[in-house]
Amino acid sequence: MTEPTPPNQGGAPASASPHDNEPTASAGTLSKGGRRGVPVYAPVDSDRVGGGSAFPSAKAAAETTGSSAVTTDVAATGENPAVGDALNVSRETADDAFVGITEDDESPLAREMIETERKRRALEATDFPRPPTTRIITVTNQKGGVGKTTTSVNLAAALASRGANVLVIDSDPQGNASTALGVPHHAGTPSIYDVLLDDEPISKVAQRCPDIDTLWCVPATIDLAGADIELVSVVRREFRLHTAIHELLKGPGKNLDYIFIDCPPSLGLLTLNAMVVSNEVLIPIQCEYYALEGLTQLIKTVDMVKKHLNPEIHVSTIVLTMFDARTNLAREVASEVRAHFPNQTLEQTIPRSVRVSEAPSFAQTVMTYDPHSTGAVAYLAAAKDIAERGHTASHSGGQL
Repeated sequence: MTEPTPPNQGGAPASASPHDNEPTASAGTLSKGGRRGVPVYAPVDSDRVGGGSAFPSAKAAAETTGSSAVTTDVAATGENPAVGDALNVSRETADDAFVGITEDDESPLAREMIETERKRRALEATDFPRPPTTRIITVTNQKGGVGKTTTSVNLAAALASRGANVLVIDSDPQGNASTALGVPHHAGTPSIYDVLLDDEPISKVAQRCPDIDTLWCVPATIDLAGADIELVSVVRREFRLHTAIHELLKGPGKNLDYIFIDCPPSLGLLTLNAMVVSNEVLIPIQCEYYALEGLTQLIKTVDMVKKHLNPEIHVSTIVLTMFDARTNLAREVASEVRAHFPNQTLEQTIPRSVRVSEAPSFAQTVMTYDPHSTGAVAYLAAAKDIAERGHTASHSGGQL
């Protein structure tokens, strides 16, 4: 049966892709720099739920985003084979990077590289369970610089790379999540602002991430900077995002596995809208003292939303970011957080990583920029923990 073509940005058929005439490359071999075209939000089939869907199936994801193979369509490049071979040679190629390194190597760096690669391969060989219903996760912390956006986009990319259908909603006026996912978010681009203020459907503003076929982003533009003030006089101002997401889940987004909402570093109406629609709150905490100070206030805000607006919301996950095991401070902060939130805090910490910081400058997440880096492997492990915790909670009938 022919599936109807839903509205998309270019008005093209659902099977059309804006990249059909471009060279194709799997994750890790995309050319760095340069603005890519606008992806199209188009429906494809899903393995999990019968019928059409706005999101590709796990099988399609595995074919297009497999982490263990890096390939380049040389014929599509229009170059000679030597150029095609050159494109395949990068730091992301798995085995060549470890030629000459053995278990007996005395170098601590070599041992760390071997251990990281061993962990990555084990994670790649593991199936990540998919949730029975869409998990809507608000990523928030009113303190800035703790890794909210970095955590949002890299967890989303990690889950999408393992076959999940994931949508990231960039609700931060800075638009950093949009940058990291490689989607245009210049002034005038249809964005989350249009959803909140003009009732635009999410399906019309969402864009596909060019690196991973099962990952989408609703971008944020500079217009969002004034949304907190503009929403004050709007009817049901706290439920604007709630209405839009539930409309999406009834239609083109019915097969979504995860929705991550990246919030600004504040507790205003943008963050409140995210909390009202979410079942879960994920809190990234930098392993420094200042990050602990605002945690109490954030927990109080979640409790207030739970009491008055959304009885289903709860803090499900705390991720320790920028962790440096060499310092006593980082270990003490981690110990303190785990003492107060033993069930919510992930065992996997996110270390400081240059690759994680570099990736957004190339409009990528670290999962595609350098999947063999310590940061990428840490986020992949954290994503596995989140997927498994959700799977366990759904079968036990309780909260995380």
